[in-house]
Amino acid sequence: MANSAGDRFDSLLGLMARLRGNGGCPWDREQTRETLKPYLIEEAYEVLDAIDDGSNDHLIEELGDLLFQVVFHCQVAGERSEFTMLEVLERLSDKMIRRHPHVFGDRTVGDARQALEQWERIKHEEGKADGGLRSALDGVPATLPALLRAQRLQVKAGRVGFDWTEWRQAWMKVREEMEELEAVLDTGETARISDEFGDVLFSMVNVARLRGIDAEDCLRQAAAKFTRRFREVEAEMRAAGRRVSEAPAVDLDRAWEAVKAREQRDSPGLEAER
Repeated sequence: MANSAGDRFDSLLGLMARLRGNGGCPWDREQTRETLKPYLIEEAYEVLDAIDDGSNDHLIEELGDLLFQVVFHCQVAGERSEFTMLEVLERLSDKMIRRHPHVFGDRTVGDARQALEQWERIKHEEGKADGGLRSALDGVPATLPALLRAQRLQVKAGRVGFDWTEWRQAWMKVREEMEELEAVLDTGETARISDEFGDVLFSMVNVARLRGIDAEDCLRQAAAKFTRRFREVEAEMRAAGRRVSEAPAVDLDRAWEAVKAREQRDSPGLEAER
């Protein structure tokens, strides 16, 4: 019986090997690195949902599902004689020790910012040792959601000094970009409008970041708020024997405002903006 995290992890590796082995699960056996890609993304987002949910049981379950995806990929790689879970763990441990010399070595840092700056310097040194200069923006996947990628790129650039000194400067840039967007909205030039719209969004992410806010999380919360309120509007329409698609705009707006007011009354801590 497993009596430690290490024992349980070894058991999980054995379970994965059995699922993929002769007599294992037909679905698991036919999966490839490519077919598993969407599940890896999906499980990561389910972890985010569990964090927002605040339930430890939910988070335990979703972290386990995400870990299983890592184990799955290592099993596939092992079958192809590419690498094993042991190599992944060794690489990870070595990197964490190497990039934390203020913990495992004799260097010192004064705060979290200095620790991050040291991390970036070490990454740069590693890149040179590998035979090439690393960009400060390396390590930000192109496949990240756009708002999250914008924030990560800005953070990376900021770590090497390419940044606004405070959020008000970034806000002035937003206003500048908004004016440029407004100037092209009526032109019908889709490419120019898209370009300027992207600049506005990118600038807004800068403001959020400099105010200590995660833009991706803000938009997720806004989408969740809209979903919650829209469903309540649908419920009110159904209760009145009507459909949203059949109701006049003025009635829908009245129902929306009623939902907002009720939400403010019942949960004063919730944001009330539309």
